[in-house]
Amino acid sequence: MRAVIVGGGIGGLCAALALRRTGWEVTVLERAPRIGAVGAGITLMANALAGLDALGVGDEVRAQGRVDAPGGTRTPDGRWLARIGAAELESALGTRALGIHRATLHRILLAALPEQALITEAAVTSVEPGAVLSSAGRFEADLIVGADGIDSAVRRQLWPDAVPPRYVGTTAWRGVTDEPWTGELTVAITWGPGTEFGIVPLGDGRVYWFAATNAPAGTRSDDEKAVVRSIVGSWHDPVPALLDATTTILHHDLRHLPAPLPTYVRGTVALLGDAAHAMTPNLGQGAAQAIEDAVVLGASCPPSRPLAEGLAGYDARRRPRSQSVARASYRIGRIGQQLTQPLLVAARNTAIRWTPPRLALRSMARYADWHP
Repeated sequence: MRAVIVGGGIGGLCAALALRRTGWEVTVLERAPRIGAVGAGITLMANALAGLDALGVGDEVRAQGRVDAPGGTRTPDGRWLARIGAAELESALGTRALGIHRATLHRILLAALPEQALITEAAVTSVEPGAVLSSAGRFEADLIVGADGIDSAVRRQLWPDAVPPRYVGTTAWRGVTDEPWTGELTVAITWGPGTEFGIVPLGDGRVYWFAATNAPAGTRSDDEKAVVRSIVGSWHDPVPALLDATTTILHHDLRHLPAPLPTYVRGTVALLGDAAHAMTPNLGQGAAQAIEDAVVLGASCPPSRPLAEGLAGYDARRRPRSQSVARASYRIGRIGQQLTQPLLVAARNTAIRWTPPRLALRSMARYADWHP
């Protein structure tokens, strides 16, 4: 039996691995002309790593990532609201937070698939029963997987009543230092009024950072670094130095799917990842949920099982959990980065200071507590 997967990102490649492990022939259609160094960094928690273990690539991902940095939350002047060591993070979350470049993770996943499984320059034009039509031709399929991101063409065609992606009021910049970082390393988030800055050490010695602030949608500049510097350039070390050490900066408005889909399945078509449940990044669970989706899809749909039964099982298992995580991530953004009112910011910071770090981490740990 053949599965055609629309989208060659993390979720799509994981779906291809999961389905191949249960006996499917897979073809991945990617609209980009080639697969290159995409994105910036990513943090993987216990659930993501458990899923990657189930796909047979967990050990290589750990070997390419960074797991030994402590973490915490700070204010722009450098005061720690909460701080926790790497070993305590591992105890609370089930794993140390692993930082890895998205391009590295993508390369590992791609290498685990046969070269002929991926077809590039294949923009999907339509989906019909048993086939996908694309700019690269028509592809017959017993199963079609829409893993084509927040602006999913598959979702637009087959879920026409779905509420489209919506801007959440936050714009974000991401970057990776050009060279390995020699300064102190932490997995840290700094919260200012309506703004945050995050730091994630990567396995190759470089540092991934992100900045986010409340802003109107579509605001752009010819000098994005200057804009970021105007927002967080006076914050504590090493924030200014990380900006100075970065040449390429990505800028995106943050969007999510504001209304949960009533089902992830239409006939022999299944959605996964951002196509199904695009969420804000505040819990760091977007890619992890796509990985979970892929593992469960493969486990639910072995070729020996009636496909309708398997897809119903996938939907029943994945929709409640992924949509719950998406709601929680949105709520955390509202009381975290997006909070601007001074009294509320002060109250939040006081609550963080007085909450034992291990207790606070338990709320995150429950989202990372998943096993294939």
